[in-house]
Amino acid sequence: MDNIATTTLYRPVGPKELALIEASGFTKFPPRLLQQPIFYPVMNEEYAVQIARDWNVPASGSGYVTKFEVRSDYVSKFRVENVGGEIHNELWVPADELEEFNNNIVGKIVVTQSFGTAK
Repeated sequence: MDNIATTTLYRPVGPKELALIEASGFTKFPPRLLQQPIFYPVMNEEYAVQIARDWNVPASGSGYVTKFEVRSDYVSKFRVENVGGEIHNELWVPADELEEFNNNIVGKIVVTQSFGTAK
C-alpha cells in the first residue's frame, strides 16, 4: 500500500464545505449542489490560496486551502484545464464521478492555510 503513486491536489473551500469535509473525518469531499456540475481541485497551492483568500473570504467570511493525495493512475484520466494565468490549472471532475474520486483519495484531507474569520 505504501508504494501507491499519488498526485498532490488542492481545493479551496469555504466554511460550509470545510464543515462537511470535517464531518467525513477528513476523508471525502461533499456531493456537489445541483448548480455545481463540476468538482474542480487545483494543481498548486498558490492558485488555491488566491481562490480561498480572494473569493471565499468575501463570499463567506473565511476561506481555507485543503491539500490531499489522489491515486495518480486514477487522476490521470482527467485533463488539466488552464483557466487563466500560468498557475491557474485545475482538474474538471464531473459531479457524478465525485464518489469515485473520493474513493481514490489516499490518506486524509488536510487544511494547510486559512484566511478571514477563524473557524
